[in-house]
Amino acid sequence: MEAKELLREGCNQFNISINEDQINQFFDYKSILLEWNEKMNLTAIQEEKDIVVKHFLDSISCCLMAELKSTGSIIDVGTGAGFPGIPLRIMLPDIKLTLLDSLNKRINFLREVCTTLKLTNVSFVHGRAEDMGQSKLYREKFDCAVARAVAPLNVLAEYCLPFVKVGGYFVCQKGPQLEEEMQEARKAINVLGGEVVKQEIIKLPFSDISHRIAVIRKVRQTPTNYPRKAGKPSKEPII
Repeated sequence: MEAKELLREGCNQFNISINEDQINQFFDYKSILLEWNEKMNLTAIQEEKDIVVKHFLDSISCCLMAELKSTGSIIDVGTGAGFPGIPLRIMLPDIKLTLLDSLNKRINFLREVCTTLKLTNVSFVHGRAEDMGQSKLYREKFDCAVARAVAPLNVLAEYCLPFVKVGGYFVCQKGPQLEEEMQEARKAINVLGGEVVKQEIIKLPFSDISHRIAVIRKVRQTPTNYPRKAGKPSKEPII
């Protein structure tokens, strides 16, 4: 099966519709990713099929969460090469997307991707989550925060929940270790104003990989002393 058909059929297995323009955008994205990857480390995954399954379809799987689909503004925290944020923006053209990353070279890459793909309503923020989460420009300004395996969940919650409005959601992609991490993260989630809504197991098409997605609702404001200063959440997680 050729790569474009993999993407089309994978979306079909998720019961998510994708059109030709969107498929073409994904493959333009793939070309820029591989081109830039020769100059800087963006992804270890370079086979076309693997990019489609492990990056594109994995990111698109977030669209299975109704909580995410109903949002207007999304921030992708620690977006890296743009996952899951850019695939979400391709699939959900009405969202306003903010891509946050601590490395300016990656921000430059993301700008080129969005320019080439003609993606509008995308903002780029160069900075650390701990600093930006205390900024009045970004704190509790988003309907949804997303992140993909950036850190253990108790650390990730401190990075992400401060960005989310009360009533909004944090949608977190994780591997098989989610259950274990969730036990260690429940206190942090509660302290930061969150409440676990659900955990879903997502089987990635054309692979034996099963990923997890946790959906956490923001039920009250995050205390003003969180997030703590840069480096503190990872060195001294809330436990």
